[in-house]
Amino acid sequence: MRNISVLVILSALIGAPIAQAAEPAAAAKPSVNDPAYTYKTPRLNRAAIDALLAKPEELLIIDVRRPDEVTTIGGFPAYLSIQANELQKNFAFIPANRTIVTVSNHAHRAGAAGDLLAANGFTVAGAIGVEDYEAEGGTLIKIAPPKAATAAPVPSSGSAPAVASGQPAKR
Repeated sequence: MRNISVLVILSALIGAPIAQAAEPAAAAKPSVNDPAYTYKTPRLNRAAIDALLAKPEELLIIDVRRPDEVTTIGGFPAYLSIQANELQKNFAFIPANRTIVTVSNHAHRAGAAGDLLAANGFTVAGAIGVEDYEAEGGTLIKIAPPKAATAAPVPSSGSAPAVASGQPAKR
């Protein structure tokens, strides 16, 4: 098994209606309160993301957050999860024929990821933070972490092993 965190959730986009934005797609300017956003990748607002989500066959959302951030905060209904520090190693798995939106909590890691992808020939529409999207009235999908697998109980050394009939084994 590969040592990458790749998580694809497609069921919500396949056949599920996506709300279309009433406003045209537009990139939001970095907030006055957020001068640290200095990436070439445009920072998208909710209207821009909703417009892109209306054409899921053309879009690929790459979430660069850690799995615990995705399960704690939530995310978009379908995405490819590749942590920011693993992105370059996984270029071969990213479809080149899709427009990409990168996602993080407040778009900073997403902006850096978008710049890296664009510099390597991918088409990047922009970056967004899921917490910013939610603050603008967008709805995130809460994703439950998978349940941990439990091992079968091991009989203690002094007990007889159980048999299919439910009767104790003869010694």
